[in-house]
Amino acid sequence: MTGNTTTESYNTVISLCKALFLKKAKDYGTAWRILRLESVTDQLFIKAQRIRTLEEKQISKVGEDITSEYIGIVNYCVIAMMQLELENDDRIDLNLTELSSLFEQKVHDTRELMLAKNHDYGEAWRDMRISSLTDLILMKLLRIKQIENNAGQTITSEGVKANYQDILNYAVFALIKLDTK
Repeated sequence: MTGNTTTESYNTVISLCKALFLKKAKDYGTAWRILRLESVTDQLFIKAQRIRTLEEKQISKVGEDITSEYIGIVNYCVIAMMQLELENDDRIDLNLTELSSLFEQKVHDTRELMLAKNHDYGEAWRDMRISSLTDLILMKLLRIKQIENNAGQTITSEGVKANYQDILNYAVFALIKLDTK
């Protein structure tokens, strides 16, 4: 992805994540629909904590690498945003066409947020360490857990969706950086 624009690199990463997401949907269906949002948050936390542990220990005994965990974070963030939207929809099974469309919608909104923030922050993420992106993901997850513990109520803070979007974007940045190392 070296030499590509942020949008091109972002789209390449998302294509990889979406392809895996849809393959897993063919294998497992949308069994994740049974998960409460708090469970999705905890799954994200486990993945981010594993990345941090691998960064610190530099040895994996399970075999899955950091890249696959970041891909999992992207896809679980999309799942979280879908769950938010489908909160009052009791269906467990979503067909692949609907699932693909929902995936694209969540990513589109999140990409637009990234582009706006990149404009304002001058693509500062490019000068960050991957470990800092991991730490930011963990911090955002702790924020989400606190919001969930407060029954979704915030006083001045952004809600959980914005935090999931930031996490997704940080994970995409990490994947871009991992590919260009």
